[in-house]
Amino acid sequence: MNGTTAPSPWLPTAPCTPGRCSAHPEPEGAPGQAGVVRALVRLTAGLGTVLLGLLVAPATGLLPTAVRLALVRHWTRAAVRAFGVRVRYEGVPAEGPLLVVANHVSWLDIPLIAAVLPGRMVAKSEVRRWPVLGTLAALGGTLFIERDGLRSLPGTVREMSGVLAGGGRVVVFPEGSTWCGREGGRFRPAAFQAALDAGRAVQPVRIDYRPTGAAAYVGADPLGSSLWRVVSARRLTAVIRMPEPLTGLRHQDRRTLAAAAQRAVHQSGADRRAVRQPAVDQSRTGRRVVAQRAVASDSANLPSLSVHQRSRSSPASARSARTPA
Repeated sequence: MNGTTAPSPWLPTAPCTPGRCSAHPEPEGAPGQAGVVRALVRLTAGLGTVLLGLLVAPATGLLPTAVRLALVRHWTRAAVRAFGVRVRYEGVPAEGPLLVVANHVSWLDIPLIAAVLPGRMVAKSEVRRWPVLGTLAALGGTLFIERDGLRSLPGTVREMSGVLAGGGRVVVFPEGSTWCGREGGRFRPAAFQAALDAGRAVQPVRIDYRPTGAAAYVGADPLGSSLWRVVSARRLTAVIRMPEPLTGLRHQDRRTLAAAAQRAVHQSGADRRAVRQPAVDQSRTGRRVVAQRAVASDSANLPSLSVHQRSRSSPASARSARTPA
């Protein structure tokens, strides 16, 4: 993702591209664009919050773990909010050492998860070279993986297992690449071996954005372009759902555990797209009508059929087309 070199043939890839996904027109009724002045204010505030975290990060290493993690949660929430993103969390995250696995849409996924389930992230080695964010990632204990070769993978899995066995938490995006949010990829099983080796549970996480295209960070999309889309979007909202954790007691090998986590994450997205029941009258002031209108407004902004289906299929055949995983 986001590189100019040709990817290795074994790497997971998504058909998502900036022009096809990020610039894809949103459904009618979706929020439009914020003004240039507001976007510049958001960009300045967001980058300022990130830089502040960079400056104080070395000093936090002297603090107790609980205090340091609390500061991470508050700082990441403040940074995301400064960029103009509204956030809603659904579900109660499990406590203690966990392998946290999530679908991958945007660079925003990282601070959003850190705000509720802080842990050591697993990221491609290229992230280390990103300006500002790469330094923050390194200071945060990110486990960098060389994605251009399979030989480094067993060592990364052993390192992840060691963190989990020692009582830490590891966050990974097992799709191996970002997707636009309208479709997702298959969960690769390698990372799940770390949870089995350490005897730790897996916490699935589902991340959705509305409007979808504004947050998508896919293909060879430059980070600067993605930042500008985020701060320019009106009412960009992130919804993070946390289903029940999974354990190796029911899923005793990495492939079945990965498949179960993928189902949990994708089903959480399907549940959101399901038709909601009408709200119950709570007073005589018309709250029921207001609630129904809110549902209709939300439905207009929910992820639709894959943009790849639309671009590859005629309207008559769009219902049966599927994006390859």
